[in-house]
Amino acid sequence: MERKIKFLPGEYYHVFSRGVEKRKVFLDKKDYERFFALLYILNQEEHFHVSNFLNKGQGNILDLYKQERGELLVSILAYSLMPNHFHLVVQETREGGISKFLGKLLTAHSMYFNTRYERSGSLFVHPFRSEHINNEAYFLYIFAYVHLNCVELFDKKWREDGIEDFKGAQKFLKNYRYSSYQDFGKVDKEESRIEAQILDSKNLPEFVSRATLDIREYDKWYKG
Repeated sequence: MERKIKFLPGEYYHVFSRGVEKRKVFLDKKDYERFFALLYILNQEEHFHVSNFLNKGQGNILDLYKQERGELLVSILAYSLMPNHFHLVVQETREGGISKFLGKLLTAHSMYFNTRYERSGSLFVHPFRSEHINNEAYFLYIFAYVHLNCVELFDKKWREDGIEDFKGAQKFLKNYRYSSYQDFGKVDKEESRIEAQILDSKNLPEFVSRATLDIREYDKWYKG
């Protein structure tokens, strides 16, 4: 299937995928941690066989963050993982980078997941979805959307009814480990190496790097 959106170097994109039949693709902490490590180590032009690295006793999952990478395929600017899907905000830094990275990422997690849970067949809906972020207003909307995604686990109806408990939602968002919100809050964790010093990235638009982490600001961006 030919992709409607053409990925262009230097441009920003929202890419996302969910499990087939809306099934969960992350069942426990180990699944999330494995996917995070894949986001880091597979973002390079060179081939890296994660299973071989781990099975040969060369190290545990956290040791993957200590490995040197070759030329990066994309710049990851924001991310959010949910039980049955994930979102990324990326910049195409080299031609064909996004397609190659997502191909490696989805294949690697699917192989791991199917082996661990003794299943077969596709895990993610194909092809992965993508949206071109072509102006500041849409970038702010996507940036808020990705980080607010997990609020659904706190309040299932927040999209329809709006965020009513801002204090509770802010606390939940701050403590939700599986998104880049904590990176912007400069929480010290291994996953922060997915895009090291993300706030200082030359690829991050200035209007986002100046942003606050207040959930009311995100709510305003989301509503446009």
